[in-house]
Amino acid sequence: IKRVIQEQRERLSSCTEDPAEMRNHEFADAASIYAGAGGSGSRIFVSHSTSVQGGWGSRNMGTGMARGLVGVGGIQGKKETMQDLNDRLPSYLERVKSLEADNRRLECKIREHLEKKRPQVRDWGHYLKTIEDLRAQIFASSVDNACLTADDFRVKYETELAMRQSVESDIHSLHKVIDDTSVTWLQLEPEIEVLKEELLFMKNHEEEVKGLQNQTANSGLTVELDAPKPQDLSKIMVDIRAQYDKLAQKNREELGKYWSQQTEESTTVVTSQTAEIGAAEMTLTELRRTVQSLEIDLDSMRNLKACLENSLREVEARYAMQMKQLNGVLLHLESELEYEALLNVKVKLEAEINTYRRLLEDGEDFSLGDAVDSSNSMQTIQKTTTLRLVDGKVVSETSDTKVLRH
Repeated sequence: IKRVIQEQRERLSSCTEDPAEMRNHEFADAASIYAGAGGSGSRIFVSHSTSVQGGWGSRNMGTGMARGLVGVGGIQGKKETMQDLNDRLPSYLERVKSLEADNRRLECKIREHLEKKRPQVRDWGHYLKTIEDLRAQIFASSVDNACLTADDFRVKYETELAMRQSVESDIHSLHKVIDDTSVTWLQLEPEIEVLKEELLFMKNHEEEVKGLQNQTANSGLTVELDAPKPQDLSKIMVDIRAQYDKLAQKNREELGKYWSQQTEESTTVVTSQTAEIGAAEMTLTELRRTVQSLEIDLDSMRNLKACLENSLREVEARYAMQMKQLNGVLLHLESELEYEALLNVKVKLEAEINTYRRLLEDGEDFSLGDAVDSSNSMQTIQKTTTLRLVDGKVVSETSDTKVLRH
């Protein structure tokens, strides 16, 4: 401020010899004053583009300068004023362009700041990859479990099939033994019949011999033969009968023993095989129950998987909708900020245009002090946007804009 005051004093002292040059400096400085809106204080631009920003100090300085220059400004007429304003207009346009460039630069900074402050959108991509990996692992585990279960059942089936085949082969061999026993029985049965017939013949022969002996005894004949004593046929028949009885008894005993042994062995084998078949059937029943329980667990896991996938899709859809709504709200707020910045620029330009219009219309009646006073008046644009969110959804939106002057 001291430097600016010193420069103004030097310029005034240098212009005292030439009143025309003094008037040119006066109107050049007066034309460079404009009123700002939305800032803190006023801005005064001198001819060599020096700006002073401040509060009440800048206002007092501007007022003092205005009072010092008003007395000199009443000398010239409207033509010179218009000529000076026309000369000053290119610099004003250049200044407007520089202000627009500054505004664009500030807008870029504001946009960068908003980009930095913008809430980060969480990337769920790595979670989706993890979910896909888990799904692949679950599917692979299910396939491996099914393969292992199938292999186990196949091994058990092959074992049971081998046991069944062995039992069937044993039963077939027992059938062969039974058939052989039946054939042997059929072969021995004719021999038994022959032996029975011989025994009957021997009995008949014995009876005939006894009858002949009785007849001989009753007849009283005595026949003596000079021959060796004949053998006792009855005794011989008894011995033969005893031998045949022993042989038949021995055959019956051997056949009974063999038949009993084969029957016991067959019964033992059949009992053991029946027990093994019962155990195999129980094992097969348990395996079927296990398979049914595993199938039920698999169905429940599939249902749980489907429910989790549906929940995941619902959560993704809900968060996507919320992110879409929040992005829409953010874009809306950004557009409002841009609109507010443009409105501030518009108000500022309107204030400058009004200042120049008053300079053109009032001419000598417009004082630099009034321009400084009008530059100190500030306008505040208050815009209130109310968003009502229910469960992350925008229900209602209200906007209120107020322009405050003070």
